[in-house]
Amino acid sequence: MSVFPRISLKPDVTEYLKSVFLNKEVLAAVGQQEAECRFQKLLTCLSHPPSYTCVRASTHLAALEEIRRQLGEELKKQQMCSSSPEDLQILPHPRITDVLLLPVDGPRPVQQLSSEVVVGAQCGSAVLRGAHVFAPGILGSPKYMKTGDMVSVFSDLEGRCTRGATSFQGKKVFLGNGVAEMDRSTIFCTGEPPRGIGVRMVAPLYQSPSFDGVLPSLAFLQNLPSVVVGHVLGPRPGERILDMCAAPGGKTCHIAALMGDQGEVVALDRIRNKIDRIRQNAQMLRLQSIKAFCFNSTQAVSSDPAQQTEGPPFLPDSFDRVLLDAPCSGLGQRPNMATTWSLKEICSYQPLQRKLFHTAVQLLKKGGVLVYSTCTVTLAENEEQVAWALDTFPCLTLQPQEPHIGAEGMLGAGLSPEQLRLLQRFSPELSWDQTQTTTAFPGRADSDTIGFFIAKFLKN
Repeated sequence: MSVFPRISLKPDVTEYLKSVFLNKEVLAAVGQQEAECRFQKLLTCLSHPPSYTCVRASTHLAALEEIRRQLGEELKKQQMCSSSPEDLQILPHPRITDVLLLPVDGPRPVQQLSSEVVVGAQCGSAVLRGAHVFAPGILGSPKYMKTGDMVSVFSDLEGRCTRGATSFQGKKVFLGNGVAEMDRSTIFCTGEPPRGIGVRMVAPLYQSPSFDGVLPSLAFLQNLPSVVVGHVLGPRPGERILDMCAAPGGKTCHIAALMGDQGEVVALDRIRNKIDRIRQNAQMLRLQSIKAFCFNSTQAVSSDPAQQTEGPPFLPDSFDRVLLDAPCSGLGQRPNMATTWSLKEICSYQPLQRKLFHTAVQLLKKGGVLVYSTCTVTLAENEEQVAWALDTFPCLTLQPQEPHIGAEGMLGAGLSPEQLRLLQRFSPELSWDQTQTTTAFPGRADSDTIGFFIAKFLKN
């Protein structure tokens, strides 16, 4: 059931995306009506959360069943504090051995209240995925809001609510009801930026558990396609692996765990505090094999054969496997009710991705594996990059992926049917109607995900 408007995009961005999903190859294959229908479903499903919360279990620290048991106990404690305890399901994924899935209940019938709290779009997306409202995300609240007041929470769709507003008439959507944990004055009138929970959600439109502080070393919130990437890369104990754009480190830590923490995982990112986050995550998950460096990956190849340093830049042919989880336009992220980016910004990533690709191929050993992934839905950043890479680097060949639970690649980049079958594109719009009603587990969990793309290459 659709309760939110379609994702709000700038008109030229909508037209650009429409031209992608109604390209000549797609129209020839499925026809105008079906292509148009898929595009409209994409715009609708992007504003809604996926139907399952995915947890990557730290199976290098404990058995999956033990983590499932502990998680169940922790979440039951959380529910005892809730006004509406639910039946809790925690389901192991039948094909991915370190994944637990929790069904999301929604949209639920929740009555709107007269007292309204307005939050930013990013905060609103987090609330739809089970988070409480943290104080820094609050933009507006009733003039006399006090701790303990019941309030309705709304997300500002266009970024127009002024911080500190007492009312807001702009475009907004209802997310559910909660209890204020702070007075208005604490949120807006102190010198220090507010911290902690501002509104505790008690009747959200989409019900899923809050994972704030829940088993931080054993249960790691991660989108299902992001977990699949680590398995597709297929790391083995003793290998040296490069994660080129690693922050915040979820995939880095997964790679190290899959290797049994035996070998070396080098993580690079350009932003210093993101490197600190990767190190914190590695420490929390008790992973010793990760070495994180603040470095621009486009410059990570050294031309000096006498290079002896532990960190970047590295000599060519230095790594057994490389993960290029590339910076991208992020148009597959869900829920996302509004993107204010211009078409120029949306289209700015392809050149950077190609620079990173050049580096990745040089750093990869012969016989090594390169996995390229994005969390976007455009052809330019996905299938077109694969076509370009195969043309630019004759040493690369596409490889089958395991597990392959997403759809195949999208038509429109001139790739052959065999090549498209080797790609993995998570396309929630293809099953948006079914996921709302009839599709059984795990099909629903595998198809109703964020939009995501994975390609796996071998360097011959």
